[in-house]
Amino acid sequence: MSHAAPQPKNVLFILIDQMRADCLIGALADHVALPNLRALMGEAVSFAQNYTVVNPCGPSRASILTGQYAMNHRSVRNGTPLRHDIPTLPDEMRKAGYTPMLFGYTDTSRDPGRHHPNDPAIRTYEQHMEGFQEMLEMRLEMSYPWRADLINKGYKFNSYWDLHRPVAPDGGVPRLNDPAPYRAEDSDTAFLTNRFLATLPGYARVDPQENGQPGWFAHLTYIRPHPPLVAPAPYNTLYDPAQLPLPQRHGSQATEAALHPFFAATLQAATPASMVLGHPDLLPNDDTIQTLRALYLGLASEVDAHIGRVLQFLKDSGQEDNTLVVLSADHGEMLGDRHSWGKMTVYDAAYKTPLIIRMPGNGQRAGTVVQEITESIDLTPTILDWVGQEIPNSMDGASLLPLLRGEVPADWRSYSFSELDFGSAEGASLWQQTLGTEISESNLSILRDSRFTLVEFAADLPPLLFDHHGAGEMENVASHLEHQGDLARLGRQMLRHRMRNMDHSLSLHAITPQGPQQSQRQRPGRTKVQG
Repeated sequence: MSHAAPQPKNVLFILIDQMRADCLIGALADHVALPNLRALMGEAVSFAQNYTVVNPCGPSRASILTGQYAMNHRSVRNGTPLRHDIPTLPDEMRKAGYTPMLFGYTDTSRDPGRHHPNDPAIRTYEQHMEGFQEMLEMRLEMSYPWRADLINKGYKFNSYWDLHRPVAPDGGVPRLNDPAPYRAEDSDTAFLTNRFLATLPGYARVDPQENGQPGWFAHLTYIRPHPPLVAPAPYNTLYDPAQLPLPQRHGSQATEAALHPFFAATLQAATPASMVLGHPDLLPNDDTIQTLRALYLGLASEVDAHIGRVLQFLKDSGQEDNTLVVLSADHGEMLGDRHSWGKMTVYDAAYKTPLIIRMPGNGQRAGTVVQEITESIDLTPTILDWVGQEIPNSMDGASLLPLLRGEVPADWRSYSFSELDFGSAEGASLWQQTLGTEISESNLSILRDSRFTLVEFAADLPPLLFDHHGAGEMENVASHLEHQGDLARLGRQMLRHRMRNMDHSLSLHAITPQGPQQSQRQRPGRTKVQG
């Protein structure tokens, strides 16, 4: 009697750069059309309380792909090297027999101890992570294949950065939301998707043992809606700025800055003008802010349209039922909230990210939304768990497979933990100049539980405490007498978290007369309770 060969287990891991969680669940969800992501949510499990453990881009992706808190991998700034010997998602997937394909970028700064000073690999913080097979270079500051594609199609530009500036259709002075100098079908988002779809058909295997590989693994990373905010027609005017809600904020920047010394530099570090090219004198008035918000949402809709093409490919090629789809973002974007832009701050808008996972054979859970707290470091352990690869002790995250199946582990985490380094190794940062801090103390940690958010600083600065049963992030209650017990309790929790999650790469090994012995790390989720 013959038995059908098991289907290969494919993994499609999509990251959208700087995508706010509330575009799908929250304040902006009713104001942006994301039909393909919403359709995916209807077929998958979504996570409403997912947070990145560190900002900005490079550190966040380092944490996602190593499963480690930044306090352990220490690639804490864009340009800070990631140690070469840390276990990573691509390395572990290779152990499972996969060729880890990268379409896009990881913003990994390579270990200089492994490269000659003249090696181009350590001349850019946008290098791809070792272990990946770079199928297409699509780095924000490079993107040479996309440049070549535009040149071959007849586009003329003097500087690469001219592609990131709006152009006036009549040849005059460009307005803020004039279109990009390329057609929508020729955008970087379209080009990346086209190349992905041109490549993947060759990896749709009928025989799962072909070439000795169990299936394919692809990491697809979209740069949009990351700034510079410039969108091709029709996405540049897809949304009417006047119809969008205003940001959540106090009445003035001065009021925001008065909440804590940290915010004075934060408000200066990223401004509306820093979100675009070609408009250095932008005033932070509501017209400007709403136009930028509309551009951001237009770019999000463009990404959604192309992700729809990718998901349709899985359906059309018969791979939907054997492909794990994990979709998230590296971090969020303030988008004018609290008079702030970018992600170098402490507020949820900069750390809360969408997370959608469609797992084969999990159709009974389609459309559900998980409220348990999850972190970006959980994504790599989840993928490894699904393909049957052991999760290294170095990884701080936990597999989400129990939550995907509707099982709420009795020991699941009750808080999230994030970090931000605001110093600079290339000279004092704006925060260092403003606060008078040394580089090693220019960092903060954030702990969020079901009611409070605590922000503690390494420098001698007062903490921030937000009570979400009160005014939330709009009021710092750290000095209120009635919250001193909460402040002390959360401070102890943060200390214990750091103590319990110090680097476990080798700490669970023992050298004995019988040779090396190793214990397995205990993670949240080991005690399952059927939901």
